[in-house]
Amino acid sequence: MMKNQRGLIIVTVIFSVFFLTAGLWAKDIVIGFTGPLSGPAGEYGQDCANGIDMAVKDLNAAGGVKVKGTNYLFKLEKLDDQSNPQKAVANAKLFREKYDSVIVLNPNFNSSAAIMNINQEKGKEFILLAYTSSIKASQMNNKLVIVGAPPFSVYIHIYTDKAWARGWRKCGILTTTGAYGEEWKNAFKEYWLKKGGTVTADKSANYYKDTDFSKELTEVMAGKPDFLLVGGPSSPTALVIEQARRMGYKGGFFMLDQAKMDYVIYVLQGTKLLEDVTGYAKASDNITPVATAFNKKYMKTYKRMNTWEASTHYACMFGIAKAIAAANSVDNAVAIRAAFPKAFPVLGDKVPSEIYGITDAGRIHRVVQLQTVKNGKLSAPTLYVWWAKTQAEFNAAQKATKYLVPLTWLKGIQFE
Repeated sequence: MMKNQRGLIIVTVIFSVFFLTAGLWAKDIVIGFTGPLSGPAGEYGQDCANGIDMAVKDLNAAGGVKVKGTNYLFKLEKLDDQSNPQKAVANAKLFREKYDSVIVLNPNFNSSAAIMNINQEKGKEFILLAYTSSIKASQMNNKLVIVGAPPFSVYIHIYTDKAWARGWRKCGILTTTGAYGEEWKNAFKEYWLKKGGTVTADKSANYYKDTDFSKELTEVMAGKPDFLLVGGPSSPTALVIEQARRMGYKGGFFMLDQAKMDYVIYVLQGTKLLEDVTGYAKASDNITPVATAFNKKYMKTYKRMNTWEASTHYACMFGIAKAIAAANSVDNAVAIRAAFPKAFPVLGDKVPSEIYGITDAGRIHRVVQLQTVKNGKLSAPTLYVWWAKTQAEFNAAQKATKYLVPLTWLKGIQFE
């Protein structure tokens, strides 16, 4: 009996020493996430946070990152801001002051714009990864911002061309309130009207709080538009489309890029109500070497389907890890931001959503993938390269990509 007890004591000491040594060997880099984790946009925010969480686990399983001879593991701290800019700023300050976070992620332009007022404060600098397609996000002269989504001007050009080719000339608008929705629809209106189209009605609704859009839809549909421009978070966008169909609308829809096709289909339990709807492609239809395995692992881990929010935040975390390693610093925000061009490309043999590079203003180079529902079925995704200004740049993307479908070049268009 005494012999067994001595053996147990020895084993306990060995494990204690091991875990103590491991704790000394690996320090933490705390990644802060502030976003909507409750309310109508809660599913959207949770997908973003899940993508970061999954990347943190995979990066740590691979050993984390080594900086100046010390191994670091990543740790995610997340807080709900309910898409409230004031709460987002308070959360970002807490991450910096309590956890020394040098990286904070936020997926809402209204909140990101507010955070950009504080992330360059001397002695308190941190990098903001803003997941937004707002053009203004990369025009605010913030030297410590990374913008994680393509500019929405890409969609405006594609949607306008698609509508024009269909013979559609009358547009009705019902988009989300707030800076993102206003900027998106105003830019679309300007381009659409210049093309020669008309806008029968222009309305906004709070996609973050509302669930009944019948009043606004009645006004928008009164002008008999050929198509509706709608969008905000995916769940309420699905409700807008469903309610429009129930009210008798038979025209087309173009969805703002914040809304994703897979989640809209999930909410509406199929494509029956989505005829002539065009929007961001399903994440499950993404074709890279790791995409299928990633989808399965994500669903098994989080008990929900994978989305682009998850896939893109996962890929961005790999870029963050590479930038920290390239900067050889875990606390110098300026040095880490300057090292981001060395972090890319991050390709489809490692992550489901490829990143090819980054602009001087901080926007990452990522393809836009769109699908349309026709005759009840989704089209194959079309992948658009929007950042290439020359044939050589487009050729470089074609050569590097691990996507198993062709890339399409949006040639000769300035998007920012």
